[in-house]
Formats: sequence, structure tokens, C-alpha cells
Amino acid sequence: MRPYEYIRSSSPAEALRANAASEKPHYLGGGTNLIDLMKEDVERPDTLIEVSGLDFQSVTANAAGGYTLGAMISNTDTANHPEVKNNYPLLSMAMVSAATEQIRNMATNGGNLLQRTRCPYFYETSMPCNKREPGSGCGALTGMNALHAIFGWSKSCVAVNPSDMCTALAALGATVVVLQPDGGSERRIPFADFHRLPGDTPEKDTNLEPGELIVGIELGEPKFSDNYYYLKIRERSSYAFALVSVAAGLQLDGNRIVDAGLAMGGVAHKPWKLTAAEEYLRGKVPEAAVFEEAAERAMADARPLDDNEYKVEMGKKAIVRALMQAYERTA
Repeated sequence: MRPYEYIRSSSPAEALRANAASEKPHYLGGGTNLIDLMKEDVERPDTLIEVSGLDFQSVTANAAGGYTLGAMISNTDTANHPEVKNNYPLLSMAMVSAATEQIRNMATNGGNLLQRTRCPYFYETSMPCNKREPGSGCGALTGMNALHAIFGWSKSCVAVNPSDMCTALAALGATVVVLQPDGGSERRIPFADFHRLPGDTPEKDTNLEPGELIVGIELGEPKFSDNYYYLKIRERSSYAFALVSVAAGLQLDGNRIVDAGLAMGGVAHKPWKLTAAEEYLRGKVPEAAVFEEAAERAMADARPLDDNEYKVEMGKKAIVRALMQAYERTA
């Protein structure tokens, strides 16, 4: 690990100033991903700015009729919070499926939004990786890519976003609240716009501006609290990232679907919102044939690589199963 300066900030303003004064700064929350990357010499900050003690550690009601999750709350405390479990159980279910309890106890909500890919070419510094070293090439594009993207990839990068929490937040339509470095004014970023597709700049995972500090995640009025399911398909049942995951929420009025939230993980550089399937489901009767058609529409634009064509069929079946599980919770 390379040497760095450690700064424990006592206020948001102090954290923003420290970031602006450093050449290669990085905010530090739980450090469950960042420290690993520093040990592997993938991340090389010259300054770590501790923000986990800042006063963004509560779940509070917001003006939209929902709740705002503090960015510095641990994943465990968020998933087990009564307001989250009762009003956004899809999010709670997704969060407890991630990693181990020890890691969830340390990881923060803000840090989870900034998780970097687990692509082995990204972690292996002797291999080419445009995300780690722009212009060096993408080793996974023609290499071992069974775990990689089937949506939204480019010739520069085929890596996937690893977060379970973010997949659920995409289905719920959250908003990320950040403090801007110029005076600390707030900016709100719709979740669909927070993460980026790789394009020609895969080193940029998000649309955060330099120095911006994540302080909260806003959720609107509670939805899908009765009919929801998070399905995570992985190579082993414990401590593994998703091959494919599906966050599914349904709002029913009698025997009709009036709203749906669907997103997939493990398939793209960002949590993949299944907008076409959501639109198709609205007004339909919740039954197997309808869910199968929604799955077909969801996967219509998939572009598998040499080794991951299995994700297309797996994705279809996962969508149908997640929707059936969501519906059957109150059927």
C-alpha cells in the first residue's frame, strides 16, 4: 500500500475543504472496498478524508412523503431500520443478501453507491484495463468474460456494477443527495442518472463532479411494500456477487398491476432499469404469461459476449421468478 495522509473531518465543510486542497483525495466511509483496492494498488489516493463520523446517520421523513437515508449509516443499520423494513422491504431484502454481516456492519450507504467493479482484469494490475488505466485496453472484451455485461457495454469496458443495494434503489426510483464543493450547496441526482455506462470513459463510474460528497439517498412515497422480491443468482450461496439479480416490485389494484419497479444487477456497468418491461406490466393481469412476455421485452436488447450468453436465458427466467415471487406474497 502506498503512503497517504489521513484526515478525520469534523464537519461537511471541513471535508470539502480537505478534498479541494489535495491532489488525489478520496472520501473514506467504511472502507470495505476502497482499502482492498488500495492494497491491490488499484486505487492510489494521496489523502483519505474520514467522513463516516459526519452527521448523516439517520433515517428521516422527507418532503416527498418518503424517507431519506443518511449516507453514513451502515448497511446493516439501514436494512434493519423499522421504516426501511416496513416501507421499502425490497431494499431491505436486497441489502441483507450482500456480502457478510461483518462487511455490512462496516459498509456505509454512500460507499455502497460508489462500489467499483469486481472484474478480475480491473484488480490485476499486470493486465490491461481501461477503467484502471485509460487507454490500456479491455482484457475482458476478448478474454474471460463469463461474468461480464450483456447490456450497455462498449469496446472500452464490459465490466458490471456489483451492488445489490443499488439494484433495489434503481427499481424504487431513488434520488442521491450530494454536497457540492463550492459552498456545500445540495444537488439531487435521479438514481437513473447517477451511475454511467462506460462509453469511451469507463474510468468514470458515476456522474459525481470532483469533490462532491454524498450525504443522503431520498426515497419517495413507500411503494411495493406488499408485493416485492429480490432474487440473487450466484455461483455459491454465501458471500458471492450476483451472476444475475432482479429487484421486482408490484403495486396491485385488485387483479391488475397499476405500477411496477424492475431492475437487474450483474448485467451492466450500472444497475439496469427494465423500463420497457415496467411499462408493459402496467394495467396487466399478474400471471405467468404476462411475466414471461415482460421478461422477453426486458432482454430484447441484450448483447452477450463470447462466454456469457447464458445470462440472457438466465435473466429471462430470473425476471419471471422474481415477479411470480413478488405477486405470490399476497396472492
